Amino acid sequence: MRALIAAATGLAVALALVLTITAVGAPSGETSPKPLLTTVPKHP
Repeated sequence: MRALIAAATGLAVALALVLTITAVGAPSGETSPKPLLTTVPKHP
């Protein structure tokens, strides 16, 4: 029974966090125009 209460509490906290972040909205700012490098460049 304690595990069920702990799981419900954790779920409620997670849901509250998601709703809070959604209500606040995305932070304003600009993204970098340069693309991120995801691979190591080849050397000739």
